[in-house]
Amino acid sequence: MDAMNAMDSIERYLAPAGLVQALAVLAGPGGATVLAGGTDLMPQRNAGRVPPAGTLLNIRRVEGLGGICVDGAWLRLGTLVTIEQLQSDPLVREHAAILADAADHFASQQVRNAATLGGNICNASPAGDTMPPLLALDAEVELASLGHNGAVLNRRMPLDGFFTGPGRTQRRANELLTAVRLPLAGGRVMRFYKAGTRPALDISTIAIAFAASRDGDGRLHDVRLALGAVGPTPLRARRAEGLLEGRALDAALAEAAAQAAAAEAQPIDDVRASAWYRKELLHNVTRRILSDAIQD
Repeated sequence: MDAMNAMDSIERYLAPAGLVQALAVLAGPGGATVLAGGTDLMPQRNAGRVPPAGTLLNIRRVEGLGGICVDGAWLRLGTLVTIEQLQSDPLVREHAAILADAADHFASQQVRNAATLGGNICNASPAGDTMPPLLALDAEVELASLGHNGAVLNRRMPLDGFFTGPGRTQRRANELLTAVRLPLAGGRVMRFYKAGTRPALDISTIAIAFAASRDGDGRLHDVRLALGAVGPTPLRARRAEGLLEGRALDAALAEAAAQAAAAEAQPIDDVRASAWYRKELLHNVTRRILSDAIQD
């Protein structure tokens, strides 16, 4: 499908200001294609990778879908929060530094100004930059739909398990991702690394996010090691996490965990790198990240 045919398939363009109105469109016959920043949607639609819907639903004006705030024991990020906001917001830098680091390596400044957190998640690319840090931070997604009585129904689910394959998630056709929530936890050791030909403008060759708390004896707890661009979905390296949990980091443990992480990866050969290279890079960088964390 070329760009002209993709645009010709749109029969209605709607930009509601209320959540109920937006959800009613998604619940209607034929559903709708959701537009937020458009930085992923438009290239994919023009290339024919997004099934055309007759209605294009612009959610940028919907009240309550933006903003970053502390909500009790959670950091709440609205779905319309831009990558630029993630990069610069003081609450994100305080509570989710690796997410701010990932935003700093995301595409170009122009794209960061438009691209949204919710769009990056729902695009569900295995190489999506925000997903490894969000997985490492135990993120949850909030999803809204319209009930039969016209009331808004909300459900939450862990981001771990939300992705079902390249470009596929557990979001239902009548649902809108409204926010992302991160549990607040102080004193964590955190690291993020993205490999690519260029620091920001390229799609990831691999991405790694590490987060853990450490007790007074130096033992790691609540260990999370999340990987991007090395499988059909972003994933957690659970065997590596199990090796690290409850133990104090040393060089031998860092090497063992790095080997385990590389063994859990299922990369492919593509134009950015071979599967072999991705596994080698993942092993070496994971060991480096963990070795560096020993010094914290």
